[in-house]
Amino acid sequence: MQSPMIVMPPSAQERLDRIEQVLQPQRQALLEHDVYQKIRDAASLRTFMQYHVFAVWDFMSLLKALQQKLTCVAVPWLPTENNLGRRLVNEIVLGEESDEDGEGGFCSHYELYQASMRQMGADGYLIDRFISRLGQGRDVTAALYESDLPRSIVQFVTNTFDLIASDNLCAIASGFTYGREDLLPGVFQKIVEQVNSELSGSASKFVFYLERHIELDGDHHGPMAHRLLSHLCGDDDDKWQAAEDAALRSLEARQLLWNGMLEALAY
Repeated sequence: MQSPMIVMPPSAQERLDRIEQVLQPQRQALLEHDVYQKIRDAASLRTFMQYHVFAVWDFMSLLKALQQKLTCVAVPWLPTENNLGRRLVNEIVLGEESDEDGEGGFCSHYELYQASMRQMGADGYLIDRFISRLGQGRDVTAALYESDLPRSIVQFVTNTFDLIASDNLCAIASGFTYGREDLLPGVFQKIVEQVNSELSGSASKFVFYLERHIELDGDHHGPMAHRLLSHLCGDDDDKWQAAEDAALRSLEARQLLWNGMLEALAY
């Protein structure tokens, strides 16, 4: 099935360009963060993955929040009003929740990331303990604190779920659009490829994960997310301001998470 053509009116593109301009200092700081200089071998990459997996997981939660608001996920099914939003979000869900796994099957990007952690020998006890609490019926706040997680992870996930709880569709869409994994720079992929080579392919699943994100986010999901955001905000100044504020908060939270990784890698 062919993806819908991404065409935005000039006014919408100007609004998106403004947000990009406002975010540029934070984005640049993340892309040039000192944490990447600390990832030199398999051990440091494993530590990075223990933290980063939470960003992969809560990205899926933002996506499902959008799907809940723009589509019908209840029975009996009823049609929703936003046809374009429904199409765009369902298209993204298909790729993120049921992507190719590189072995002839399908899985979510979160599950692909978990598989790459297991292959690398990265300890998944932090995320596993948290997910287990959620599976037992705890709400996100309780699960975060009962799991005894590092403060930077708690702050990061809390920001995401505060965004979801705001019930502001434009803010949620903005956090999804601008808090994406394109914040991993090219130098990071080179580090992973080098580790994979040194470990005779033991990081091959992680290499595949990164390649899929580059392909999907750059060519498909990124443009779709921008189109969705502009469609939802329209010409409403208040909605665009909410989108800008949410984007800034998302990058600030990511900065705190990266700082936590850097601190963990210093030991």
